[in-house]
Amino acid sequence: MPVQRLLPTPEATGLLALTRDIAHDKLVERAAADEAAAKFPRDVFALLGEAGLLGLPYPEEYGGGAQPYEVYLQVLEELSSAWMTVGVGLSVHTMSCYPLAHFGTPEQRSRWLPEMIGGRQLGAYALSEPHAGSDAAALSTRAVREGDSYAVTGAKAWITHGGIADFYTLMARTSDNGPHGISCLLVDGATAGLSAGTPEHKMGLSGSPTTPLYFEDARVPAERLIGTEGDGLKIALAALDSGRLGIAACAVGLAQAALDLAVDYAKQRQQFGRPIIEFQGLEFLLADMAAAVHSARATYLDGARRRDAGLPFGHQASIAKLIATDAAMKVTTDAVQVLGGAGYTCDFPAERYMREAKVLQIFEGTNQIQRMLIGRHLARP
Repeated sequence: MPVQRLLPTPEATGLLALTRDIAHDKLVERAAADEAAAKFPRDVFALLGEAGLLGLPYPEEYGGGAQPYEVYLQVLEELSSAWMTVGVGLSVHTMSCYPLAHFGTPEQRSRWLPEMIGGRQLGAYALSEPHAGSDAAALSTRAVREGDSYAVTGAKAWITHGGIADFYTLMARTSDNGPHGISCLLVDGATAGLSAGTPEHKMGLSGSPTTPLYFEDARVPAERLIGTEGDGLKIALAALDSGRLGIAACAVGLAQAALDLAVDYAKQRQQFGRPIIEFQGLEFLLADMAAAVHSARATYLDGARRRDAGLPFGHQASIAKLIATDAAMKVTTDAVQVLGGAGYTCDFPAERYMREAKVLQIFEGTNQIQRMLIGRHLARP
């Protein structure tokens, strides 16, 4: 059943209604086929841009929606409940725009941000490397200033939208000063010397390409430096705090879809002369699934409301990411169990939901990293 939401304005209510219509009319019916064919739905992102959904948390002066994060995340949840590739893609795109929107100069924002959030371009976030995943400060891709440009050399790994993005928000090393030697560059996807490797063969999210990136003396104009040299890690971590709330919202959308499927199936499936939802063992299982979904939603909304109020929210973002993605893994697994043998077949989306849930516990900082961050916060004086 549709989620009952408490939204701050009539405009937000209209946005969620529009999102729900797009999800129902344009996404649900094609998701399974496109995932099976590993087909990326670029046309959907153009549609979202036309509908004004690609720049919801960004200022109107640049073509954004000027919506609170609380509203943007609920839009993201609705899209994810219909098709995870689209939800994750929007979350990654929004995070890729964050450094320019929050750390760029007014001139940089005016020049590049409108196209980035208007639907004409799709972004990617290039931080991880083959030997620098959770340890982001250990990255080695290097950008050397030569006149009015940077010469970039190195490799990135696990890049969502790799090879199809129009721009990459790149973290690269500009000095050997440890974590203070990293800088942020906004790289045009058509830059000479930039190439993408073969897409990874994944257990889920096959419609979303994930590739390595290679920089071979790729020349990036110095005017595309975001912030100042050495600000890159600070920028990257700030973007990740917001991005973790995005992944939490995606996870809740996926879990909600799995819960809805399980409830509908349990109402229709008859055993021993009555619907299986009437058996207490299954009833309790569904109740636990519902409680997990509602609890996870509360964590990301708490983080979003703190962000909207200008309060620190990194701790809450880590909690939301941890709780929501662990919940999605459990709820999707239980949905397969509710459907029994049918849940293990591709005739129902439960098995796809379960496969898609796993990666949510891994990217934007593994859940082990989230536990570490939460623990460190608790240990502070």
